[in-house]
Amino acid sequence: MTAQAFAQATAPTTGPSPARPGRVVLRLHRTALIVWGVFVAVVSAVLLWAYGPLGNAARAAWRQNCTSEVCDWNDAIEGYHLAYTLSESAIAVVPLFVALWAGGALIGRELEIGTARLAWTQSVSPTRWLATTLTVPAALLTAGTTLLVLLHRLLFNAHKVPDGRVWSDDGTFEANGTVAIALPLLALALGALTGLVVRRAGAAIAVSVVSLGIVSNLASWASPHLWPWKTSVGDLKQGYRSPAHVIYGDEGAITSTGAHIPDPMCVDDKKCVTAHDIVGFYREYHPSSQFWPLQLTETGLILAVTALATAAAFWLLRRRTP
Repeated sequence: MTAQAFAQATAPTTGPSPARPGRVVLRLHRTALIVWGVFVAVVSAVLLWAYGPLGNAARAAWRQNCTSEVCDWNDAIEGYHLAYTLSESAIAVVPLFVALWAGGALIGRELEIGTARLAWTQSVSPTRWLATTLTVPAALLTAGTTLLVLLHRLLFNAHKVPDGRVWSDDGTFEANGTVAIALPLLALALGALTGLVVRRAGAAIAVSVVSLGIVSNLASWASPHLWPWKTSVGDLKQGYRSPAHVIYGDEGAITSTGAHIPDPMCVDDKKCVTAHDIVGFYREYHPSSQFWPLQLTETGLILAVTALATAAAFWLLRRRTP
């Protein structure tokens, strides 16, 4: 036997190197990746269409056909508002579908059919598996929703056809800032945690959706109260006073001592007014200048819960795996 043949015969054989965890996640969930890419592309196209040709046509029609009292809506105006509403609704439902997918297909199904345990035997630790499984979709979700938010802000600031879309509307407020970017990450973290807890795709879907609804609504309710309110005061003749297009808070009556009390609803009953010592009325509100403080406050709450849910998922995984 020649030296070359001997070397070939005694050389250690090596099998194919295992695929990188990130590529495995993309391959396993390529259908979801394609759907997300198509979704972002379609919604982006609708936003750009409403910003450009459709928005220009609607604005011209608004100036030509509408006055302060009467407006004859044509196809351009109808189409503009339909495109605006559909794109805003599409951004709003992203967290819901992420929760459905994360709790079901991403984590719950992988544990239920044993794909996750198979990955753990291929030199991928459970911790690394979960980190990769969450990091890859988190990056894609952040990139896609950031693009949609930027395009939505572009459209919101471009046209007022008519001036009926205000910053404080629930859907507009979320789609115009960082809240829309944080909510899908919350849905992803809650879906992962519920998938690890329940370990069944169907049940995990239900629990993650309910959890998302509870947390997102609590954050939306709490954030205005965590930033100082502005207060407007009116006398008995003026009644309640505040600027237009604001987020309203508490309101009530003011006594002669300056105390704020619930409005006894005296209306024009002078005896009632005197009996309650009412000298005016107050109303708390957040103006448009506080858009970003409110956005960042709510985003901070959402990301805090996201971090807690992610940490709990890793802790639970370590407890359940050797």
